[in-house]
Amino acid sequence: MSMKSYLLAFVPLVLLGFQPERPSVAQKLSTDQPVVLAPTASQKEVEKIVTTILSSYHYRRVPLDDSLSTKVWDNYLKEVDNGKAYLLASDVASFEKYRYQMDDYLQSGNLTPAYDLFNLFLKRFHERMQFVTKLTDKPFDFTKDESYETNRDKVSWAKTPAELDELWQKIVKSQALDYKLQGKKDTAIYRLLKERYTNLDKQTSKVKGDYVFQTFMNSFAEVIDPHTSYMAPPDASRFKDEMAQSFEGIGATLTPENDYTKVRELVPGGPAMKSGLIHENDRIVGVGQGASGQMVDVVGWSLDDVVKLIRGPKGTTVRLNILKSDALPGSMPREIKIVRDKVKLEEGVAKAEVVPMTFEKKEYRIGIITLPGFYQNFEEMRKGDKDYNSTSRDVQRFLEQFKQAKVDGVVLDLRYNGGGSLDEAIKLTGLFIKDGPVVQVKDAMGRIDADDDPDPQQVYAGPLAVLVNRFSASASEIFAGAIQDYKRGIIIGGTTYGKGTVQQLLDLNQFLPKETDKVGLLKMTRAKFYRITGSSTQHKGVTPDIELPSRFSAEEFGESSQPTALPWDQIKPSVFTEYTSLTPNVLDKLRGRYNERFKADPDLLRLSAEVGDFLKNKDKSMISLNEATRRKELEEAKKRKEELAKLGTDKQNPYEVVLLNDKIAQLGASGGGMPGQDVASADTRQKMKENFISKFKEDAELKETTRILADWISLK
Repeated sequence: MSMKSYLLAFVPLVLLGFQPERPSVAQKLSTDQPVVLAPTASQKEVEKIVTTILSSYHYRRVPLDDSLSTKVWDNYLKEVDNGKAYLLASDVASFEKYRYQMDDYLQSGNLTPAYDLFNLFLKRFHERMQFVTKLTDKPFDFTKDESYETNRDKVSWAKTPAELDELWQKIVKSQALDYKLQGKKDTAIYRLLKERYTNLDKQTSKVKGDYVFQTFMNSFAEVIDPHTSYMAPPDASRFKDEMAQSFEGIGATLTPENDYTKVRELVPGGPAMKSGLIHENDRIVGVGQGASGQMVDVVGWSLDDVVKLIRGPKGTTVRLNILKSDALPGSMPREIKIVRDKVKLEEGVAKAEVVPMTFEKKEYRIGIITLPGFYQNFEEMRKGDKDYNSTSRDVQRFLEQFKQAKVDGVVLDLRYNGGGSLDEAIKLTGLFIKDGPVVQVKDAMGRIDADDDPDPQQVYAGPLAVLVNRFSASASEIFAGAIQDYKRGIIIGGTTYGKGTVQQLLDLNQFLPKETDKVGLLKMTRAKFYRITGSSTQHKGVTPDIELPSRFSAEEFGESSQPTALPWDQIKPSVFTEYTSLTPNVLDKLRGRYNERFKADPDLLRLSAEVGDFLKNKDKSMISLNEATRRKELEEAKKRKEELAKLGTDKQNPYEVVLLNDKIAQLGASGGGMPGQDVASADTRQKMKENFISKFKEDAELKETTRILADWISLK
């Protein structure tokens, strides 16, 4: 198989706190007897096929033995009841007899223990919901000095139903206190809590046995490596729909954050961006249909179910309850209305601006490209469409436009870019170098191939800064690593994720030719990639030339935090020629200028202080259920936020970056009319420009990157 068919996608890390009100998977709970789920015949066959494929063809040859078995069982138990909020210690003990049999059951297609455990979970879930109903009938006493532990890994399984009662009393009390701190009256609080758990019961009815099977199979796959996974037919179908990149809705990319659904990005030209009512990092806490439909509380809902409520036919109205990104706990949500429209899903499409700015009394024209993913429309390319969607093609257009605009330097923002197409990572690197190797790939058989820049043309040869963070992964690391190894550009930000593996996507129906129904997809690690120096990015990632403060540590975020990640290693380096503009002497001067600013620049001082505060408080998992204590904590947090906002503002900033707003040119898929794409209206382009200016002012990392690039330009 050609390496170009490999998938270098990185599944973003979802950071979830304790969420007992949202089980991993569940089935409808009747008031009499829970429905008993059972595996299908095809699931048993798929279990055997997946086990054979992963044990024989995965890059890592993991033996099917008792060691694997116990890890699979622990994974599955945590997925079923990750908060230790439903099952009893005796329930868990009753399944211990299966701990060392999972390897045998995987090979024989035996799913009985997996379904039996989940059916018991359903029973316990039903018992908990009956108890919660009683809790929402009477007010809580918020004067008691109570607290509860949100990090459930620190606690043991409850021994008795009474212990679970006490836990759930604290869980629901904490939720009630959150509403009270928002200013809601007692009657509203208990009505909202009843609605929340009624909706939770309804949510469980929408998940079928497919998800029980998927959860169990992924408990196995994740033991082998964190990027191998099985998608049951519903998820596989959704994955293919998303790849079609078109839907009707509001034009916002959402992500889970604790119990909330957060706006990660707005689609340029989409209804949400045009409205100006919702912005990145805002949290959606309620969804209502039409002008007067019931506002449904969606705190604690799964992301998929929130998305289903928000999406809808073109021309219809959806109402959202929004908590602004900077809202403190206890803030009141604000209701907004948005009319849905046809949206081109282009969250991974490059966007660009030409940004004139002054820094230290000099004017610079900086081209900024934001690249959230490495995309390529394989189907359009296969059909011969000359305007097929492609990262390298889009970025090349921007670079040509930058030349016409006579930019002094280019910033490529790869923060939160989780990867994508290996082919596109190679081609993108080729836009900035003349020729030579870009990446090496070693397959499961130990064979090593070097992939070279396919085009001798160097589209852009000027100063280049690449901005990365802990969540820049995979294809992003190939590109950033090659640019750094060639000394072609300066890498700025945080150490990258450290994902140095290559995945292959398999349609499992090809192994069951007589099966008429879809049986799902398997994403499997088949190779590792290496930098041209011979070093793997696995675990270590790409270390920036200039490192900015980061709240994301390697121990908690990234490949090195994954217990089953493949190890780092090294192979023979490729032959390549470094560029001469970014010498060690130049780098030393740039680091020196950065260190000077770090001591006095308000943006960097705030960034450093915010990171320090985060690191200081990140391990606090015990929260108070006393109203006075919580209000005091909120007031202290508000005061600290105000102090940070004022940090350094009492003095003139000698390092201020001043944007020449009127001269900013907005490029991009919806803003600049690239070939084959619509030109946005003047109003939309103006809003995109205003959005960029607002974000730039608050983005200390991007601002400092432009200063470092300006320093480099001034040295030439």
